[in-house]
Amino acid sequence: MNTPSRPSFAKRIALAALLLLGRVAAHDEPTSFIDLKLSATGIEASVTASNTDLAHYLPSVEPGMLLQPKTIEEQRKALSDLVTSRIELAADGLILAGTLTDISPVPEKRDLRLTFHYPWATSPAGVHVQCQLFPYDTRHKTFLNIYLGDTLLRQEIFEGERTSFDFDASSHQSIGSVVKQFVYEGVHHIFIGPDHILFVVGLLLLGGSLGHLMKIVTCFTVAHSITLGLATFHILSPPASVIEPVIALSIVFVGIHALLGKNKKHDPRMIFAFCFGLIHGFGFANALQEMMLPREALGWSLFAFNSGVEIGQACIVLTVAPLLAYVRVRRPVVSQHLIATASVCVTAAGAFWFFQRVMEG
Repeated sequence: MNTPSRPSFAKRIALAALLLLGRVAAHDEPTSFIDLKLSATGIEASVTASNTDLAHYLPSVEPGMLLQPKTIEEQRKALSDLVTSRIELAADGLILAGTLTDISPVPEKRDLRLTFHYPWATSPAGVHVQCQLFPYDTRHKTFLNIYLGDTLLRQEIFEGERTSFDFDASSHQSIGSVVKQFVYEGVHHIFIGPDHILFVVGLLLLGGSLGHLMKIVTCFTVAHSITLGLATFHILSPPASVIEPVIALSIVFVGIHALLGKNKKHDPRMIFAFCFGLIHGFGFANALQEMMLPREALGWSLFAFNSGVEIGQACIVLTVAPLLAYVRVRRPVVSQHLIATASVCVTAAGAFWFFQRVMEG
């Protein structure tokens, strides 16, 4: 009796990739934003949050309804109670009472912006912020900006177990602190963004010397740094509905090129990396803009975020390239099957994301 043969290593990789493909969504990370403006009379607090997250705690309300003025007015008290129960402000140890002053929809982002006034008798030496807006989603991040008048004093991020922050009015945030936060955000963005990862992997599949691969990756880096800067400073900013499908097509392109094999006379990957890097830069910018950074913070935040992206990208290259080189030298036949399988997976993933993003608009 014949026993069925075990699937090859390459086939198992393909099967695992295809099973995961349907579950993977690029850059789907929930965020909210708090601006605190300190003055002699108190704090003006602006809270911007997704209608989906807010509707989660309003059982009778669908997310889309929260963008309609009638529903906003009907749910005014419920929304106010929800936000004030999840955000606590204290001045010199005294808990402040907030009053809702306005609610306005932000339709293009599917957000609501709620404004509160927290009065105080005299300006305090310190302010304590306790925040856990949407504990039902452990991935959620809340970006906090603290101003004195129109001057940005502090940026913080609430996520996971980090739910409180003490602000000393006499202190100033160091550049190093801002850089550290946004380097982390850049690295994190790469590792939650499988589309960018697969594009870089697709560029590496056909191998080459380490020096040549570094030139290819450098072209990608230079290109996406250019458009990341242009978009972040609002010089040129194509809509995400155009950029995201094109990013997906770039993955299809490098996957097919890797599947067709290497041209011994000419390797166009540096050209691919630069041209498509311009497109990916707009994608990185969309992620940075989602953080709703104040203009005063854009310089260092942009530099740090881009540095984080490069660190994440370098981790991918330094992991994947040596493994591919090792298999290519030690197991040439396995290497051929592995590269073909990986190329098909990269192409399939790019095609899947392209149609998904076109359908979602």
